[in-house]
Amino acid sequence: MQSIDELIAAARRAFAAAARPADLENEKARFLGKAGILTERLKSLARLEPQQRREEGARLNVAKEAIERLLNERRAQLAEDAVSAQLAQEAIDVTLPGRSRSRGGLHPVIRTWIRVEEIFRSIGFDVADGPEIETDWYNFTALNSPENHPARSMQDTFYVDAPDAQGQPLVLRTHTSPMQVRYARQHGPALRVIAPGRTYRVDDDATHSPMFHQVEGLWLDEDISFADLKGVYTDFVQRFFESDDLRVRFRPSYFPFTEPSAEIDLMFTSGPRKGQWLEISGAGQVHPAVIRNYGFDPEKTLGFAFGSGLERLTMLRYGVDDLRNFFSGDLRFLRQFQE
Repeated sequence: MQSIDELIAAARRAFAAAARPADLENEKARFLGKAGILTERLKSLARLEPQQRREEGARLNVAKEAIERLLNERRAQLAEDAVSAQLAQEAIDVTLPGRSRSRGGLHPVIRTWIRVEEIFRSIGFDVADGPEIETDWYNFTALNSPENHPARSMQDTFYVDAPDAQGQPLVLRTHTSPMQVRYARQHGPALRVIAPGRTYRVDDDATHSPMFHQVEGLWLDEDISFADLKGVYTDFVQRFFESDDLRVRFRPSYFPFTEPSAEIDLMFTSGPRKGQWLEISGAGQVHPAVIRNYGFDPEKTLGFAFGSGLERLTMLRYGVDDLRNFFSGDLRFLRQFQE
């Protein structure tokens, strides 16, 4: 039979050899468990004489305390080793540069949107916003494009299956022009307003997108003429492009909601696009039928309207040739426009 010192030494070696907590608990059971070595020797005390039992029992209790102390020391060592291993695995190299969050930035089209609002606010125009899902009446009929009108085919678009509460067809608006009617019916016959926002058409090429942004402009009063339109829009493009080295041309055209109507072209007189006429907007004197749909008398209320694509303005300002780049999600392209 092992002596007390040999038993303690055997426990020390067994505990030291345990590399994992589970191995250590197995060794604990071998020495201190219900069927462990020390437990069996304590049970055998019943066969000894009283004096011998007291002496042997005292020695075994000392051995038990020593083995339990060795067990707890090894448990603490294994726990410390586990923490050290985890720290080593998750160590941070403090000599490396810090990880900073990258800065976001405004989308170039949104920059244009904000710039357009600032310019028109500075000359007394309000800014209006309206629904992107529009009724057929506001989107087409109120703007002098009744059902089966040929002009509707030019703006073939996306319809919503369910009608509105009054049974009118719903459509993703093809322009922000419906805000002309909505705003005029709410604010009376003397007003100046722009309505920027998202619009939708079945287009997809280098200069068109199924979703795009437009700004609608409207000025109504008793004596507003085409000359006012030319003056306001020329001032706008000069301030937007921050240049007087450009020319603006009004070219006769057709829109159902204006009469007379014009396409507005722009030509830079210097720089890489010098001498090239570029279409940037549609405009004209508000059609009398549309003024009636505002609820006004076309004999007393006159005005002009224009609609400009914000992507087109952005492309010209930054020299971008393909509109689809704005919506490709390529951060390398978009970061060029961050200030």
